[in-house]
Amino acid sequence: MTAQTGARTRTSTVHDRRLEALAQAALQFRDQVPTIEAWGRRLAHVLRSGGRLLACGNGGSAAEAQHLTAELVGRFESERCPLSAIPLHGDTSSVTAIGNDYGPVNVFERQVQAHGRPGDVLVCLSTSGRSPNVVAAAHRARRLGLAAWAVTGPGPNPLAAACDDAITVEAGTTSTVQEIHLAAIHLLCGVVDETLGVRHA
Repeated sequence: MTAQTGARTRTSTVHDRRLEALAQAALQFRDQVPTIEAWGRRLAHVLRSGGRLLACGNGGSAAEAQHLTAELVGRFESERCPLSAIPLHGDTSSVTAIGNDYGPVNVFERQVQAHGRPGDVLVCLSTSGRSPNVVAAAHRARRLGLAAWAVTGPGPNPLAAACDDAITVEAGTTSTVQEIHLAAIHLLCGVVDETLGVRHA
């Protein structure tokens, strides 16, 4: 075996383990699909009635939050009317002003207070389940009468406890948790469309 072949073998083994971890996490996550289905049906009713989805997270979870809102404001897999959804990290002027004036823990909580109305939904994403600013947003949402849903890594964790309901991903790495979170987002959007009667293209 040449050095180059050996390097390829070692690299393949690392990648194989990553894919195996993802597959295992996905299989375990199937147990939480009923929760996603319930969320999707409720969210479809909220959005159809003129309500709004708010979503928040930090770093990779912020990207996941924006992915979710983009699928709703734009479209998921088939044509439908736009739905009201706001990623709370997306307004950089508000985020930086609130962080500067009130502190980083308040950057999402204050926007929930500004944009949220009773009956709306807040989706809180955190791979650790311990992000103070996301937990604060969940507490504020519940005080205002919004439904707060957590999408986290392994539970139990403070964010899951702060929300009305939670789905957790039992995986050993942040990257695997985030990959399952993306799958969860797509499942949620699929249920919303199905509930709204959207026909697949």
